[in-house]
Amino acid sequence: MIGAARETLYMTGVSAVATFVLGLLLGLLLFMTSKDNLWENKVVNTIIGAFVNIFRSIPFIILIILLLPFTLWLMGSMFGSNAALPALIIGTAPFYGRMVEIALREIDKGVIEASRAMGASTATIIFKVLIPESLPALISGITVTTISLVGSTAMAGVIGAGGLGNLAFLEGFQRSNNDVTFVATILVLVIVFVLQFIGDRITALIDKR
Repeated sequence: MIGAARETLYMTGVSAVATFVLGLLLGLLLFMTSKDNLWENKVVNTIIGAFVNIFRSIPFIILIILLLPFTLWLMGSMFGSNAALPALIIGTAPFYGRMVEIALREIDKGVIEASRAMGASTATIIFKVLIPESLPALISGITVTTISLVGSTAMAGVIGAGGLGNLAFLEGFQRSNNDVTFVATILVLVIVFVLQFIGDRITALIDKR
């Protein structure tokens, strides 16, 4: 049970970090290439938007199956905690990317225009205006996304990715051992509550409104 919990935390942690980075990049590209923004480009925005919409719409269990050849090529195996990472990241980063875009759109356009009027570079606007101004929403968004990842790791466990989902399925369901399933469920709930508490605390600390 302890080993399974560690595997769940490992998959969730690695996927959450990768999702934050890739989702932030996707969200910034969606925002910056949209109409009336610095990198306005309808073609690029449409392509990125289509990518985000497609991959965030595919049910996770189907995405795992679709990505099995890619996972085997990248990781050398279709089983284990590492094998679940590509599907977890590819399935979740677009979802978070859309949340990032929404957070950026909530920023007062006057702040951005003032920065541009003062001659701020694009990099300065991104790192000194856009990200700091939207940080509470970004943290809140990654908290929700990370909690969703915990559920996804449980689904990945059913097809051999390890973790609490795998333990509950193999040792609990298939062997009719309800105690194992119950304890695994409690551990998942504890992980979710802890993640939510940490996310809420960080959001409250950085939100100066």
